[in-house]
Amino acid sequence: MELAVNEPQVHWQAAAEAVAAATQKAEDLGIKINAAVVDKGGNLLAFQRMNGAFLHSIGIAIDKAYTAAGFGFPTRQWMEEIRDVPQLREGIVHRDRLVIFGGGLPIVRHEVVIGAIGVSGGSEEQDEICAKAGLQRLGIGE
Repeated sequence: MELAVNEPQVHWQAAAEAVAAATQKAEDLGIKINAAVVDKGGNLLAFQRMNGAFLHSIGIAIDKAYTAAGFGFPTRQWMEEIRDVPQLREGIVHRDRLVIFGGGLPIVRHEVVIGAIGVSGGSEEQDEICAKAGLQRLGIGE
């Protein structure tokens, strides 16, 4: 029987780079955001709040990352997943920390989720652009 496992995790330095890239993209877009990176277990590794970013977006950014890490797909995808399933539409949205709108993206390496980034403060599209900039800094994504 194996007592422990050795699984890949996003490194704290990579997490810091990702939030730096996300906030730089927000600066370029002229918006103020909160950006968070969590490990595969949803534990916060890096966070950055831009001056003037919405205070309520602090928790939303962290929870977007938590949701993307926990399920392994972008938070924007949730609407597709629950659209035609009434039980999910009515039930899952009441789960603590679950975010079903865009801005949370998993960090995937070698087809394994190793963490996630969450951004909040702009529109869904702007949040995703900033989150993608974080992934791009890590050499992941488009």
